Amino acid sequence: MKKLVLATDNENKINEIKDILSDLPIEILSKAEIGLENLKVIEDGKTLIDNSLKKAREISKHTDYLVVADDTGLFVEKLDGNPGVYSSRYAGEDGNDKKNVELLLKNLNGEESRAYFETVICLITEDKKEYIVSGKCFGKVLATVRGENGFGYDPVFLPDGFDRTFAELGSKQKNEISHRRKAIENLREILIQLLGEKDENTCGK
Repeated sequence: MKKLVLATDNENKINEIKDILSDLPIEILSKAEIGLENLKVIEDGKTLIDNSLKKAREISKHTDYLVVADDTGLFVEKLDGNPGVYSSRYAGEDGNDKKNVELLLKNLNGEESRAYFETVICLITEDKKEYIVSGKCFGKVLATVRGENGFGYDPVFLPDGFDRTFAELGSKQKNEISHRRKAIENLREILIQLLGEKDENTCGK
């Protein structure tokens, strides 16, 4: 069975990926489970791809397993795409979810705006080939906070086709439509192809 290391120790991310990939012959591990819990990567890239690649490459230096890393951003139309790649540190390196949301609403000055979330995932194979997939969720940023669930910008993001924010939907329903879910589904297709190629090569010998 192949082993796949996630460049995260976030239990929610790990469980979501495990669920979507549960039917594949892959054992999913956190970086802590291979002894890299203290490995920190500075996310200073100018794009989501830059950051996800940087994290994946750093982990891949220390293992011969499959490696997956992701980065996510909220892109707001009226703010020229900001906070974008800087979403997690929008209010500064010492900021947090609450401060990030407060700054976002302040900069929108009481207005709503079209926006989308995007998650980019980088996969590095055992032989160091790199694959990039992504997923988006479109909607709008509200002028006020709504909901108690979720994290990040969930309380102000209203996905298209819904009358509740991500924070009001709850994790189960959010995860069914989220940008991260779509990206992981695309990752799943790449892994199926890789596993199929391995099986074909094995049968051909």
